[in-house]
Amino acid sequence: MNKIIKGDTVIVIAGKDKGKQGQVLRVLGDKLIVDGVNQVKRHQKPNPMRGVEGGVMTKNMPLAISNVAVLNPETNKADRVGIKLVEAEGKVKRIRVFKSNGAKIGI
Repeated sequence: MNKIIKGDTVIVIAGKDKGKQGQVLRVLGDKLIVDGVNQVKRHQKPNPMRGVEGGVMTKNMPLAISNVAVLNPETNKADRVGIKLVEAEGKVKRIRVFKSNGAKIGI
């Protein structure tokens, strides 16, 4: 089970965008694409066959997973994530919890 998944609100803890917050859009192995973080400008050629307009486009680039931490909404600070085993209906389930206060992480 990954500790950071799509839909989590994260805060950047290292790099040029340190301190910015955003929601995880995609997880690409050991990299993440976070909404509004690590944005770059790319020049796009027009392609009328595909209906693509030309110009300067802003796009989100991948960010190393080690440079972000999950944001704890109760404390509004970065927090570490742990895995807790919970037994429900005769099955053992793994849930993600915050290390600081043990609260369950929900999307």
